[in-house]
Amino acid sequence: MITYVLPLRCEVCTADEHQELARYLRGLDATVIVADGSSWLAYARHGRTFGTDVMHVPLDSDVEGFANGKVAGVTTGVRAAPSERVIVADDDVRYSASALAAVAAALDRADLVIPQNVFPAGEQPWHARWDGARSLLNRATDFDPPGTLALRRSAFLDAGGYDGDVLFENLELIRTIAASGGHVVVRRDLAVERRPPEVRRFLEQRVRQAYDEFARPGRLVSFLAIAPGAVWLTRRARWAPAALAALAIAVAEFGRRRDGGRAMFPARTSLFAPLWLVERALTTWVALGSRVVRGGVPYRGRVLKRSATSMRRLRDRHAMGTAPLRATRRTTAWSESGHTDTAARSHAGS
Repeated sequence: MITYVLPLRCEVCTADEHQELARYLRGLDATVIVADGSSWLAYARHGRTFGTDVMHVPLDSDVEGFANGKVAGVTTGVRAAPSERVIVADDDVRYSASALAAVAAALDRADLVIPQNVFPAGEQPWHARWDGARSLLNRATDFDPPGTLALRRSAFLDAGGYDGDVLFENLELIRTIAASGGHVVVRRDLAVERRPPEVRRFLEQRVRQAYDEFARPGRLVSFLAIAPGAVWLTRRARWAPAALAALAIAVAEFGRRRDGGRAMFPARTSLFAPLWLVERALTTWVALGSRVVRGGVPYRGRVLKRSATSMRRLRDRHAMGTAPLRATRRTTAWSESGHTDTAARSHAGS
């Protein structure tokens, strides 16, 4: 038995906007919970769209004030889950029956599982290939943070939930489980599809996703150094840009060949790696400017300063018993096993 939690928020929705999503959710072999933080009119419309086969619930009152509404939805949904195994997924994620079963099985020996998001096979829009290059570079160096995670409900509750006022909420959840002693497993070989965003949405996310790097200072410094470093090298050798582009493609191709990635990503995706690096090199400077001028990055009408909490601080919080939601309500959940693996493996970095 597994529960599928979908956090949702929509201020103005058309009557048929989520019809396809509703059909997908009703077809899952899981208990489905939609934790909805939408306006009252959109909430009522969603209830009619999803029907009685889906548990459609409002956000818990004590998390409604979170700056990151997705964290509020996840927290509400996990609390309400009737099973120990829980999948959390964005509204653009699409699990096949085999992927759902594989992720559920992976929770046998883990408290949190990180699968690999991939775009559907076949003809992909240009921005899907562009974003796919990001995934390959992430796979080459560590793991690619997906729009879905699988976790044990008991591990989430024992950690006291996670911070709802950060931007990079999935990394925050991964780190929180790891810092509290949970067993985190990266499954680059386990592909879960997600749908490409509209071009406008893709463009809107560029600076916000670059701001995520404040949670990983080493990567932040590296991206900030790309533009001035490339200019410096080009002044000394005209072939430097071509060499740097070839290096980026080679690293991306290594990520594509890692853990079965060739079956997930077309070979041409690696060719977009230099373009994505140029984008990230520029947008990281824009993100830095936003932090200096605005104190953070705009997100749904607010300005968020923190991307995610460091592992050191999370471990200190856990040791002192000051997790964000230490007073989390705990409803009775069906448990598949009385044993919880607490061997800590931090793939999340510090």
